[in-house]
Amino acid sequence: MGRKRKNGQQGIGARASALQNSLRALLTSALGVLLAVGLWGLMPAAAAQASLTSNSYDGNIYALYAGNGSLVPPRSTLAQALSDHRTTVVVYYLDDDAASKQFSAVVSELQRVWLNSIELIPLVTDPLQNRPDTGPTDPAHYWSGSIPQVMVFNPEGQVIFDQQGAVDVDAINTAVSQATGIPLPEGGTSSTTESFNELNSEVVSAQGVSR
Repeated sequence: MGRKRKNGQQGIGARASALQNSLRALLTSALGVLLAVGLWGLMPAAAAQASLTSNSYDGNIYALYAGNGSLVPPRSTLAQALSDHRTTVVVYYLDDDAASKQFSAVVSELQRVWLNSIELIPLVTDPLQNRPDTGPTDPAHYWSGSIPQVMVFNPEGQVIFDQQGAVDVDAINTAVSQATGIPLPEGGTSSTTESFNELNSEVVSAQGVSR
């Protein structure tokens, strides 16, 4: 009889252990669901914090606000581009600057229009500050201290365009056309900036450039 009672107690203990395991698994699953729901709820708030109009650091502005992460890092340096006698467009910017964020769509449009006809070099300005100017192949040599700033160099290395702020993309296109010898469409270009969601905008050209 004692043996039978022992077996019965073992059976009850096994069932209790199985029940505990089931409850533990259910609790773990419930906590996982609550955590996932909580993180999902935070995502819209995080997205809302990324804004074209704030001086906050949100990441790579070209990927986030122009949908074009290929712009940085640039494929060439200023020194190399000048050595290769390439028409070069340098854009000085900061990732935590509202004006640079809003201008990112213009930079992306320059890449779309001119492709490999130019060297497009977006440069963040932090590394240019508080250091010596090493000469005419050094980007710091030309930076005015303002952002955004756009400069166009012709193949001879001469600066033919230098403007700060919300520079008109059509004015940049005109300078690039002059430097490359590639004509703009008759009547020039006409571009507008369009927002297609709360984070992104793009520049839309009415006419392309003929090569």
